[in-house]
Amino acid sequence: MIVTSIPAEQRTILQNISWQTFETLLTETGEDRGFRFVYECGTLEIMSPLIEHESYKSNFGNLVVVLAEELGIEIKSAGSTTLKLKSANRGIEPDNCYYIQNEIAFRGKQTLDLTIDLPPDLAIEIDITSSSVNKLDIYSALGVPEIWRYNGQILQFYQLVENQYIEREFSCAFPLVSATEINQFIEQSKTIGEITLIKLFRDWVKNKILTQPS
Repeated sequence: MIVTSIPAEQRTILQNISWQTFETLLTETGEDRGFRFVYECGTLEIMSPLIEHESYKSNFGNLVVVLAEELGIEIKSAGSTTLKLKSANRGIEPDNCYYIQNEIAFRGKQTLDLTIDLPPDLAIEIDITSSSVNKLDIYSALGVPEIWRYNGQILQFYQLVENQYIEREFSCAFPLVSATEINQFIEQSKTIGEITLIKLFRDWVKNKILTQPS
């Protein structure tokens, strides 16, 4: 067992964990626990998010909602729901994930089964410390089309192309915005309040929409 910890996250890594054990842990710990699982081919990472991590998560969630509102796009928030596929021997619980392009297909559903359901269109990963597993490989195996990954300083957008993630400057789900622009607002979140951030971002999005070519 390996344990790593900094003020944003604490990670515990367990090796040689079977899929059945992973499934049992998910069932026995339930959905309201204060930690999240990542599973990759026998390696289980247990991540306990601390306040810095959760602050970024909240701010990203707020920005996504504002974008959807101002663009008139319906979304289905799936939070940190478990994304798993036994045939891929992988599972992950993102910081946030959303149905956007495929929102209507998932509207009203209360359970997710990736053997029959589409994966979320967008997942957000906040990794202040280095993970012991390759999360992009996991998301690729699960078929998630877009990832936003933030390391505490830099935000990167990734698009799934032929089973591999390619870094993109602009979002696929929200083509109006770039990683650089969103990163600037996340940087501002370190020195201003959440409501102020939301107001500033909303004004910026409205202006951005108005200045787009017709």
